[in-house]
Amino acid sequence: MSVYNKLVARAFQRIAQLLQIRGDDGFKIRAYQRAADTLRHWPEDVRQAWRENRLTELPHIGPALAKKIDELLRTGRLSYLERLEAEVPPGLLDLLPLPGLGPGRVRALWQQGITNRDALAQALAQGTLPKIKGLGAKGLARLQAALVEPATAAPLRLDAARTLAQALAEVLLEPLAADRAAAAGAVRRWEAAIDRVTVLAAASVPPEPQALAGQPFVARVEPAGPGTWQVHTALDWPARVLWTPPEAWGAAWLAATGPQAHWEGLQTRAAALGLRLQPTGLTDAQGRPLPAATEEQVYAALGLPWLPPCARHWPIPLDRPDLWEAALADLLPWDAPHTAELHAHTTWSDGKLSVRALAQAALARGLRVLAITDHSQSLKVARGLSIDDLRRQREEIRAAQADVGSGLRLLQGAEVDILPDGSLDYPDEVLAELDVVVASPHQALDQGPAEATRRLVRAASHPRVHILGHPTGRMIPRRAGLPVDLDAVARAAAAHGVALEINANPHRLDLDGEAARRALALGARLSIDTDAHRAAELDYWPYGVATARRAGARAAQVLNTWPAERLLAFLRRANAARRGE
Repeated sequence: MSVYNKLVARAFQRIAQLLQIRGDDGFKIRAYQRAADTLRHWPEDVRQAWRENRLTELPHIGPALAKKIDELLRTGRLSYLERLEAEVPPGLLDLLPLPGLGPGRVRALWQQGITNRDALAQALAQGTLPKIKGLGAKGLARLQAALVEPATAAPLRLDAARTLAQALAEVLLEPLAADRAAAAGAVRRWEAAIDRVTVLAAASVPPEPQALAGQPFVARVEPAGPGTWQVHTALDWPARVLWTPPEAWGAAWLAATGPQAHWEGLQTRAAALGLRLQPTGLTDAQGRPLPAATEEQVYAALGLPWLPPCARHWPIPLDRPDLWEAALADLLPWDAPHTAELHAHTTWSDGKLSVRALAQAALARGLRVLAITDHSQSLKVARGLSIDDLRRQREEIRAAQADVGSGLRLLQGAEVDILPDGSLDYPDEVLAELDVVVASPHQALDQGPAEATRRLVRAASHPRVHILGHPTGRMIPRRAGLPVDLDAVARAAAAHGVALEINANPHRLDLDGEAARRALALGARLSIDTDAHRAAELDYWPYGVATARRAGARAAQVLNTWPAERLLAFLRRANAARRGE
């Protein structure tokens, strides 16, 4: 999603919240909520529709909202939002992120004279907080705990951070006329959660910081040392821009990308070779500059192959170039084929597309295998399928298969809930009817380590399970997930032929790279799945590939990159063995 889509969606969502706090008309509130949802999921940069004067062709965007989008993209401000913010006590807006407090409950607090965090904390401590509908004792305890904790900025999801880095790089190149600009830091390393977005830019003479401040998504820019800008964005996402001369780009990009331990290791290796490596360049023993305009030049001077950023945290000594070459030779490539999607949802549960529409979207992206894995019966919030629903769905899948033809093989599966004791949400005879079983934890995510580990080991040992989906159940940045012993789970999965999922949705990225690396070392296979609920979410595949590359995965270790015929034969054999045939 474009940063501009996010900017407009955030403004419209903020308006909806403020209208709800004020007690305005529900129709108007829903209009802004629907428009915000449209922009969050619109695959095209909203600026394209704006430039072509076709904003009103977007779902739920009428002439009045189109005018507001135009104002925001032209000026970086939205006067209507500013008026609403002026009418509501500013402390109320700080209450919205607290657990259990949506706009309706914040309005109820306002009506009782509670307009900021301090007043709320005092009322809770003194037991004078008026009763709030739907907020029981547990909710109040969570609320009180959140108020006691020091306020810290939540990390950014990788997709949001990449969006901001791309937008910054674009404006640094044009109109600021940098010679080069690109993401660095944790974004370039494809880490799952980002504390700060870093962009490196090259110019012989950097422009003044004010030149960036005119962009709609930039609130202000401050110098933060030589060649460094601190960027405060209108989305409250932290960022910085580092400037380097073009001739030192390679050394500067290495330093700005990190991680710090790798950069320091490169400096140590340079010193051992009689060289000096700094962000400003590479010099020999006499202080004469050596080529450092590219990373490849720097690595070559140090006797190393170029190391992709995803590998720079690997525990391979920098004095063993032979080990690096061997590890990189069979690394899952960036363009690994997305042959099969083995975890995707339709309107049978909480997906947004019919089976046929999702199949067409998969076919358009070149997939050869698509498993329909809607939620199982106990997950009521996601409209989980009863056993009868599951069997009726089979007929729709068969009809969709006839429509899409032989280019895409449709499988019926299910994302089956792992219940708190580790048992599964459908009986074995129902699981035996499915082509693919993805077993995932969605409930009781507050279990302790021992209980959670027993639960997942039991699921990974189940004879009907093919894939353990998003094994910890984490959601970035708001939920850490189950505190399991992933080594024990990986051993069980390897012993029973169960693949561990890298859920490529940036909200999850579960398993993470380090856990996936350990799982591979213990003999487990991986399945990279997008967990798609919309067509555009099938495009999350690169996030899963990046995570698998961080784990050092080879293509042979990832089910979804196998040729379709090999994967289908593997599933047939697995299912036959599990039925005792």
